[in-house]
Amino acid sequence: MCLGIPGKVAKIYEQDGTPMASVDFGGVEQAVCIATTPEVALGQYVLVHAGFALNVLSDTEAEETLKILRDLQEFNARLTEEDQIQ
Repeated sequence: MCLGIPGKVAKIYEQDGTPMASVDFGGVEQAVCIATTPEVALGQYVLVHAGFALNVLSDTEAEETLKILRDLQEFNARLTEEDQIQ
């Protein structure tokens, strides 16, 4: 199983003949290969795994996924707090 994380395309460029993008993950930008998503445009979301864009997401899909990830993080934080209290 792999975990793909949505990120927003901040810049599109080419590196050594490979289509690339600078993708923003909540304030952290990473270089991502977009060879498999040549249709992506600046400002769109892509689902990224291991430095490769797997597909383009709609804003709604990306926001829903990001909300689920935030909810999971909050849930885990509450579990950790409860474990520390006990």
